Amino acid sequence: MEAFLVSTGLVALAEIGDKTQLLAFLLAARYPGRALTISLGILIATLVNHAGAGFVGHWLTGLANPQWLRWGLGLGFIAMAAWTMVPDQLDEETEGRQKLGLGVLGTTVVAFFLAEMGDKTQIATVGLAARFDSLLAVVAGTTLGMMIANVPAVLLGERLAGRMPVQLVHRIAAVLFAVLGIATLLGAGQSLGL
Repeated sequence: MEAFLVSTGLVALAEIGDKTQLLAFLLAARYPGRALTISLGILIATLVNHAGAGFVGHWLTGLANPQWLRWGLGLGFIAMAAWTMVPDQLDEETEGRQKLGLGVLGTTVVAFFLAEMGDKTQIATVGLAARFDSLLAVVAGTTLGMMIANVPAVLLGERLAGRMPVQLVHRIAAVLFAVLGIATLLGAGQSLGL
């Protein structure tokens, strides 16, 4: 349960102001009245992307020396804390992916999947899957976190963007990543072999 809750909370907070959340706003504006289809596309893309990232993190635990893995994860979470403080911008390449001729669902799935590649939340999923010994709980948690952050963006569109205290949310997420990193470095999770 801890893996699920930590994964959900961290990703939901890290996703605020992220480029994929900006993409959700953009898709909602481009396809008004299609919130359910866009949300389903986000769910499909996130499940596929985070399942792959989770498998990578789980695989890494079997390869690395537990001591090195602990230090790598701890420092990685601290790096995620710093990275979370840098707000994303939707780049022209991601914005251009909307015009793929795949319909609303296909466009959302492809655009979200590609925008999530190498993103903070995908990398966090790798780290969380390596940190916790529950791949399913991590993938379910990170996926729920993405949905918690992005479905309201789809439903409320740009009206929410101007009112969201993005800087505060980024600071809270950064603190949580830092705490998780420090706890890992100090030996939390040693019962998991880290």
